[in-house]
Amino acid sequence: MGLITSVLGRGGAAAEIGAAATGLAEVFVPNATKSMTLEHQAVAAALGQLGLEFQLTPLGRFDRFVNALNRLPRPALALGTIGLFVYAMTDPVHFAARMQGLAAVPEPLWWLLGAVVSFYFGARELFYQRGGRIGPIATPAPVATPGADNPALAEWRAASGGNDFPLR
Repeated sequence: MGLITSVLGRGGAAAEIGAAATGLAEVFVPNATKSMTLEHQAVAAALGQLGLEFQLTPLGRFDRFVNALNRLPRPALALGTIGLFVYAMTDPVHFAARMQGLAAVPEPLWWLLGAVVSFYFGARELFYQRGGRIGPIATPAPVATPGADNPALAEWRAASGGNDFPLR
């Protein structure tokens, strides 16, 4: 043991030889621990950005007003239909005159009304089926700069004035 220590020095040379061998081996076979660490950092950054995208922002007065307006059509249609029944029972003569006016409306206009109402309620139903919320869903998320820890890329960006595509 004494001969090895005196030839290689108190372990410093052995550590240097080990580091050189490790560096040489990483040229042919990537370091699994470093790869897993980088993959973990990439996944953590992606999940962090995804979490920022789905943070709810507080609603302002205008947003609350528009949300209130968006909630009115269904109750208005339901109450209007009930109102028609009440109107028919209280004043049948005038109700019949109004219904004759509706009978004069051309059929394509009824189809158009049906399409508008169907698309309105269908779009709302689809929105809620997909898990939508009323109001702004996301805040602007900061986008991670790819290659921020890459010195060559940082130097190229500095040389191009921060423009990633200087040829445009």
